[in-house]
Amino acid sequence: MRLLLIEDDKELCTALLIHFQNQGYETDVCHSGTDGLFYALQNVYDLMILDRMLPELDGLTLLSTLRRKGIQTPVILATAMDSLNDKINGLDCGADDYITKPFAPEELLARIRALARRPGNFFQEALISFGDLEFDPEKQELSSRGKTVSLSKKESALLEYLMKNKGNPVKRPLLLSYVWGSDAEVEEGNLDNYIYFLRRRLRSLKSRVQIRTIHGVGYCLADQPEA
Repeated sequence: MRLLLIEDDKELCTALLIHFQNQGYETDVCHSGTDGLFYALQNVYDLMILDRMLPELDGLTLLSTLRRKGIQTPVILATAMDSLNDKINGLDCGADDYITKPFAPEELLARIRALARRPGNFFQEALISFGDLEFDPEKQELSSRGKTVSLSKKESALLEYLMKNKGNPVKRPLLLSYVWGSDAEVEEGNLDNYIYFLRRRLRSLKSRVQIRTIHGVGYCLADQPEA
């Protein structure tokens, strides 16, 4: 599961990250509303934890903006504002759940699990298809023409992001952020290496799907018609 944590309390972020890592959750962290909006619009997340009182752009305005733009990623509002009207306003703006500070990290994890159990949620793992490819994110398996190969964790993340963009070009910085994390110090050559690995996987499956290089931009998937 990939999370976006938008919270200006850096000590709280550090504490939560330990718990998220123990659960195997990949997490990007932002400390202002404007940064949070940028990450939420540019990346694909399974769930967001959003502080209501943020510098530059408050949480409710951020959330309302995302919903207006059609982004339905589940959101848990985390805030010290605990009146009934505060909760109603948060839920009416599009939040899926509301947790009041201070809270135990275990309670937040339980709320994340509860959202994951809801039928039809975005982050319930499902097969992703493109061209003659079928990808199972949970098993990290890629299939085509009756053959299946297992992918590494980073190969899976890279392919998933490309497939979810349905053949549209994806910029290199977005791929680097999604696969390695927004704060990771990683050389851009690592991305090219994993693109090479994925291309070998596609050739081994004899898939007609190709990974095209968009010079000066990044990469995209292309469904190449057979001759």
